[in-house]
Amino acid sequence: MFRSTGFRFIVVAFLVLVMNIPMSLVSDVVWERARYSDETVADISREWGGSQLLSGPVLVIPVTEELRREKRQIATDPDTGLSRRDAEGRLMYEMVEERETVTKPPVYLYPETLNYQVAMTSQTRQRGIFEVPVYSASVDIGFDFDPELVIDVLAPGETANWPAAEVRSYLGASRGLRGEATLVSGSESFALEPVHASSEASGIVAEVGDPRALDAFTMTLGLNGAQSFGVTATGRLTRFALDSDWPDPSFDGSFLPDAREVREDGFSADWTVPHLARGLPAVSREWTDSLARKTATMEVRFLTPNDFYQKAWRASRYGILFVAMTFLTILLIDRAGPRPSHPVQFLMIGLAQAVFILLLVSYAEHLGFGSAYAIASVATVLLIVAYAWKGMRFGRRAGVLGLVLAAVYGVLFLVLRSTDYALLAGSTLSFLALGGTMFATRNEEWREARPGLRWPFPRNLGKSAPVSPDAETPG
Repeated sequence: MFRSTGFRFIVVAFLVLVMNIPMSLVSDVVWERARYSDETVADISREWGGSQLLSGPVLVIPVTEELRREKRQIATDPDTGLSRRDAEGRLMYEMVEERETVTKPPVYLYPETLNYQVAMTSQTRQRGIFEVPVYSASVDIGFDFDPELVIDVLAPGETANWPAAEVRSYLGASRGLRGEATLVSGSESFALEPVHASSEASGIVAEVGDPRALDAFTMTLGLNGAQSFGVTATGRLTRFALDSDWPDPSFDGSFLPDAREVREDGFSADWTVPHLARGLPAVSREWTDSLARKTATMEVRFLTPNDFYQKAWRASRYGILFVAMTFLTILLIDRAGPRPSHPVQFLMIGLAQAVFILLLVSYAEHLGFGSAYAIASVATVLLIVAYAWKGMRFGRRAGVLGLVLAAVYGVLFLVLRSTDYALLAGSTLSFLALGGTMFATRNEEWREARPGLRWPFPRNLGKSAPVSPDAETPG
């Protein structure tokens, strides 16, 4: 029965479906290695400082209000201090005014102009076979405030406690701070301390006193970090200039750079964000830093977006398509042979293509994706061709299979290298493979000839059968 072309196509189609099982298992292995790699990257990044996102600086001004209220109390004699009583001996009461100073929500004032100048150098940290890019950044921040805006958010009776004002700046992780952090205004410098507030992000704070008597501020920081670096556009006009030696940046965040230059030895980028685009109030009675971190960021990521784990996982997803093409090629070549190939032989070839993914991942972890793909694909093609030549008795026909496999793995390499054109290449190759099969089998007799068997319907269905001249006509 396996000599019937139609039946063999059905069996091979079933074998392709069966191959989904080992391909799924291989995909799980790739995912597990990728997860282990991500955990290692996260550990190294956390130890070095992690992702850094600078927000602020913000001027925080405490607010108080003096409350006055009348209170009924027992009247006392000012000379003796004894309670006063009336003629009938009853206690006498009097109304007194009581004053109380209460603390109200502070005022948060963002800068009028905010300028970030960041110079960054990168290096690679290694743990086992995994490498993680990290950076050290020198950050200069210039900013000033408009204290007149505070009046707009004070209620009647409230008073801004200007001498207790402080400047806060928030970081992704304070443990990434390196070197001396300074804050100066003109010739006056201020001591910086860590922010101690569990409800806010980690950061630094300085008591600056009344800012109305101060010039513009300049803050200098040294930061270590990994994976990403960014700032928030909290100024009425925010400028951000970044220069780094990392050659493969990925720009992210709420705003993309106005100008950028990516070179082989690094990149530079510039952002300018006006207050109309940031969606944040210049002055508020609420802490809006968490909103700024979500809606007004300018970021750069330093991790390579399309690493070999992603490529290997995509190869396992596309793998079933290329297994189907290989099986189809063997089936078409096998038509010219003296005996059909056995289903077990198809399965062994499919398993070899599944192991190709494991070879790709294991070698890529040590040699890189390009070299690993070359080794794994060449080894797999040679194995399948040798098996077809000797084990399946293909002879010279095995060369045709080798050419097809070389083309298949060449296309797969292009698909994996280019995320943008992966779907286009895969769908085009599938269409061409199907079209070639339809053309090669255009004259195939799909039904197996058997005496007395017509499937699915008799050829003369719907036609009048010829009437013999000797046949009797029913009365």
